[in-house]
Amino acid sequence: MAPNTNQVGWIGLGSMGLAMASNVQRYIQRVEKPALKIWNRTASRGTPLIALGGVACDSIASLVAECDLIFISTSDDAALVSIVDQILDGSNLNNKIVVDTTTVHPNTTRETNDRLKDRGASFIAAPVFGATPAAESGSVLMAMGGPRDAVATVAPFGKGVIARDVMVVSDQPEKASMLKTLGNFIVAGTMEIIGEAQVLAEKSDLGTDTLERLLELNFPGVAHSSSTRMTQGVYLPERGQSPWSSLELGIKDVSHGISSAENAGTRLKVAEVALENMLRAKAFSEAHGDQPLDSSSGYGIIRQDAGLDFESPFVKERDA
Repeated sequence: MAPNTNQVGWIGLGSMGLAMASNVQRYIQRVEKPALKIWNRTASRGTPLIALGGVACDSIASLVAECDLIFISTSDDAALVSIVDQILDGSNLNNKIVVDTTTVHPNTTRETNDRLKDRGASFIAAPVFGATPAAESGSVLMAMGGPRDAVATVAPFGKGVIARDVMVVSDQPEKASMLKTLGNFIVAGTMEIIGEAQVLAEKSDLGTDTLERLLELNFPGVAHSSSTRMTQGVYLPERGQSPWSSLELGIKDVSHGISSAENAGTRLKVAEVALENMLRAKAFSEAHGDQPLDSSSGYGIIRQDAGLDFESPFVKERDA
């Protein structure tokens, strides 16, 4: 493995990818390294990074040929496989490091590692915990799995740049993906519980504000932030606004958890309930002109099952 990383590249500039890549480019400028090379299927997504000093490449192949360290941020397993296919298509990968920040199934991570390792590259799975606002502020948590020397090379781009902290999980990349899968299950399960609790608070006239204050004082962190995503209408974004974390990605992530449990001979029963509500929320979206929904939108289904409208009073007032 080369001791120094001279040229860094970034593939994939969705909302999370653009936020993380922007932080990497700012770091590269501070340490006076060559500008970040970037590629995205929709080239215009790279405009903000070019304004920061990034350099666009016309293809994945050209980016890989020029870079020692390549980050990937994409939407799902199929998109990752497609990108890796292009990386493997004729490129000399000896001593290169590929880092995937995408949330994918552990089996996909294992297969990706095998394919890249066969071509002389090192692979690190580095999924992140947090939505777009956290990625923008560099306050996501990153899990890393991969060879120790490669992890050491990538470390300067982790804590303090992309993430508030980094958990080095294992030298097996798929273990980092499994940890992220479990993290997603905890978040989805928490949102299911908080959604049910908030509906009961509303129907019993206790009040959603009172419950949210309890969550703030006694259950800070994920429980409280899940509640505010519901009470502040994040679960059902305004028309023209993007969700913090899309429902489609939430469905994918929870499905990965259920599948991983089945592979291990167990079940994530709370995840199964959450997934059912998320799929019903997707049907609601489709019935309303494919309105984009947040991954917390199962809350709307919980409301409907309790005889309430999908739209909370806050959302109705906001959208009036």
